[in-house]
Amino acid sequence: MTTDRPVNTPTKSESNLGGRVRNLLIIIVAIALSVALFLGLRTQTNSVSLTQLDQVSTPLELAVSNNKPSLVEFYADWCTVCQKMAPDMAQLQQQYADKLNFVMLNVDNNKWLPEMLKYRVDGIPHFVFLGKEGEAIAESLGDIPRSVMASNLEALVTGSTLPYAYAKASSQVSKFSDPVSTNGNRDDPRSHSRQVVN
Repeated sequence: MTTDRPVNTPTKSESNLGGRVRNLLIIIVAIALSVALFLGLRTQTNSVSLTQLDQVSTPLELAVSNNKPSLVEFYADWCTVCQKMAPDMAQLQQQYADKLNFVMLNVDNNKWLPEMLKYRVDGIPHFVFLGKEGEAIAESLGDIPRSVMASNLEALVTGSTLPYAYAKASSQVSKFSDPVSTNGNRDDPRSHSRQVVN
């Protein structure tokens, strides 16, 4: 008896099996890519916020009295440079948490107006390095690279001269736009702005 089909032609059930295997592989690859995409997006959005940094920061009253050096950051939630630096600041805060205080002062809060005047804050982020007695040692302004900030913090902890003392950032500084009422106070640092330009 002779068959009408060629010798190497698959039967209908063999063709269905090949199609099912191919479909199963496509489904597995799609699931793997979806999981990878989900995890990738999740890690990108799991960034540190300024609010989170503020919540774990040392209160100023404690920082000036606990006999540890301090880094005071004047910031605002709307400050793009402050937001950009937040992940680096969070890492530095974890690294130096037992050696120094990290203090966050929001310039939009009128409570900090005396400190803003005292330290002549006219752009943010504005960093003030305080010694163990609460005395101002140095200041920095603007987008400070993590390595520069780490060098200053290391020197602050060891009591050495800060290598980048009074360093003015050559990059961006967020301008103030008077987000809160200053009741006509012309000395309020939020009523004017300065951008450091190299």
